Amino acid sequence: MKIIIDAGHGPETKGKRSPDGRLREFHFNGAVAKEVKKQLTALGHTIIFSHQQNQDVPLQERTALANRLRVDLFVSIHANAFGTGFNAANGIETFTYTAASGESKRLSSFIHQALLLATGRKNRGQKQADFAVLRDTRMPAVLVECGFMTNQAELALLKTDDYQKRCARAIAFGIDCFSRN
Repeated sequence: MKIIIDAGHGPETKGKRSPDGRLREFHFNGAVAKEVKKQLTALGHTIIFSHQQNQDVPLQERTALANRLRVDLFVSIHANAFGTGFNAANGIETFTYTAASGESKRLSSFIHQALLLATGRKNRGQKQADFAVLRDTRMPAVLVECGFMTNQAELALLKTDDYQKRCARAIAFGIDCFSRN
């Protein structure tokens, strides 16, 4: 399969940081995306990044790339936040578009279950939202939230190579299972 892996947001996107400023969301997203690519490439999939390491790429350019290349799947990786300070919000969420196809829902299910098993984090559910990367793509698309930067315990996890690799392996496993069923 030809798959876009999207490290959500960009390195300079305002406000996408932990409350203490020690983690920019893109650093987590980018590390996970890199590992997902490594895992899926080893399984024979073709992986294309919609993001760049050194600059923010507008959402419209990300979705246009996916549509122009006619990729089979679009998966956007994120770390969540609730408010601007530390709080108790925690867990894993997976999103599809509000009018998602059955294939998007099935992809979401595979990835969501794999993330829950790999991380042991709270199940916040599979949800629907009107996010541009889900709405404006013409292929099955999913956005994953791998934990909260505004929760001190999850922030500590998000910073570690071990947790980043667990999330990446789970996302890659979910995608590969989807591709085989």
